[in-house]
Amino acid sequence: MRTIEQINEKILDGKANVCTIEELKTQVKKLGIKKTYEKYDVICTGTFEPMESSGAILNLGHTDPPMKIRECWLDGVPAYAGFGAVDLYLGATAHTSYNPIHDHDNSPLPEKGGSHVIENLIAGKSVTVKAIGQVTDCYPRASFESSISIDTINQFYLYNPRNLYQNFIVGVNGGDRQLYTYLGPLLPRLGNAVYSSIGAMSPLLNDPNLEVVGIGSKIFLGGAQGMIVWEGTQHFPLQKRLPNDTPIGPASTLALVGDAKKMSQEWVRGCYFKNYGPSLMLGVGIPFPVLNEKIIERCAVQDEDIVAPVVDFSIPRRVRPSFGLVNYAQLKHGKIKIEGQTVRVASVASMYLSNKVAQTLKQWILDRNFTISEPVAPLPLDRTFVSQDGVI
Repeated sequence: MRTIEQINEKILDGKANVCTIEELKTQVKKLGIKKTYEKYDVICTGTFEPMESSGAILNLGHTDPPMKIRECWLDGVPAYAGFGAVDLYLGATAHTSYNPIHDHDNSPLPEKGGSHVIENLIAGKSVTVKAIGQVTDCYPRASFESSISIDTINQFYLYNPRNLYQNFIVGVNGGDRQLYTYLGPLLPRLGNAVYSSIGAMSPLLNDPNLEVVGIGSKIFLGGAQGMIVWEGTQHFPLQKRLPNDTPIGPASTLALVGDAKKMSQEWVRGCYFKNYGPSLMLGVGIPFPVLNEKIIERCAVQDEDIVAPVVDFSIPRRVRPSFGLVNYAQLKHGKIKIEGQTVRVASVASMYLSNKVAQTLKQWILDRNFTISEPVAPLPLDRTFVSQDGVI
């Protein structure tokens, strides 16, 4: 048994043995669990994939005369202004313009969203501000137009309510028209399949019961140090699981926070899914302290040992029909069989950049610029999944 304190001492002394999750799996095959445990102190995991439940909190600073902002647009994208006078929350999926009664006629939606504004600010670019205020005795100003940059605002940090899904789904379309989804276009009559996970390399699939990560765990977020601050929204650890404890569909999630002023455009990128809307491509990495052999055993899981459900998006219901389960070795092969039909497969997550996140985090630790933090509280394991049934 090791402790985090012992591992941090080795990191600060430059004596820690660190590997990426990809390197770890290779070593387990060569050396076995026990010898691999003896060899390494820290395992670095990483992913780079769309994480649309993300956003940024900004504090603009007060105008003169002061203003209580109630409506605001950053580069034409609406930001939420319903708390402090000059505090804003910019959601990654907010559109430059959006009609909530969109008639689904496949007319193109705006391609710029909150994610692109966040990326531009991180890149040091200037962003326009237009604001309308509620006039009061202490906030007499009614409107404001200007521009801001990362250097002319106070706080600017990512606060992401739901990141790092522990497993997800494979989307297909059994209908007769093309569908535009959060996984991208799905071709009719099972013309393609799309998933958003890196399988056995994915951080939380290597800690299925959340025994290593917890509230207060320090992480790599967007190229800077971040932190796990709570369970993520739609956190569902009670998802059905295989004997190896990996879930058979979407399960646990994390809420993350980090200083966007220290982040890099390389790891925070706005993206757009045609006729669906903007999202945020985000690099996230989690270091696992090698405290015992069980951690190595969990991290040795392979793609063929993890499955995801194949879900038919042509049925517009909350619970869509499934064509069964496929493992990630099949998905990464690029083709799967669905009812006897060969279907091409692609991922919206980047294996290359995910491994680069893990490699970058590994180098931070080797350079003594990153130590492991002890969680202040465990993540809950008893959350159920509540849904809504209103009148249609």
